[in-house]
Amino acid sequence: MTRTIFVLNGPNLNLLGEREPAIYGSTTLADIRQMCLARAKPLGFAIDFRQTNFEGELVESIHQARKEACGIIINPAAYTFTSIALLDALKTFDPPKIELHISNVHAREEIYHQSLVSRVATAIMIGFGARGYELAIEAMAGMVGAAKAA
Repeated sequence: MTRTIFVLNGPNLNLLGEREPAIYGSTTLADIRQMCLARAKPLGFAIDFRQTNFEGELVESIHQARKEACGIIINPAAYTFTSIALLDALKTFDPPKIELHISNVHAREEIYHQSLVSRVATAIMIGFGARGYELAIEAMAGMVGAAKAA
C-alpha cells in the first residue's frame, strides 16, 4: 500500500497570506506545504501537495489519487458548496478523505453552510486555521493505520 497522502487545495488558496487575513490568517500556502511535509515525514508518509483554481484539475487529481494515494486531505474552497463533479469524483475514492477548511465555515455567511463534499468525507477539519492541515495529517495517519490493521 502506498504511503502518499494527497493534499488538494482549491481556488484562491494560492492567495493565502494576502486574501482576507482576518479570516484566513497570514500563513501562505507555501508555508502550509512545508508544515505538511514536516508533519508527514516522521509519521512515515509522503505528501503530494497541489493547488489549482480549476475544477477539472481537482477532479483529475482525485482520479490520480485512486492509484497513488492512501488518503486525500482536500480543501475544496468555493467548490465545497458548488461542485457536483468534485462530489462524484470523491465518491470513486475509497480510502479515507478529510475535508478541511481553515475558517469555521459555520460561523460565516449562510452560503458557506451546505457542503457537498461533507456527504462523502470520512472526516471534517474546520476552523483550526493553517494548523488544521497538520492535524488532518495526524488524523489521516491514524485512519490509514487503523484501516491497515483491520
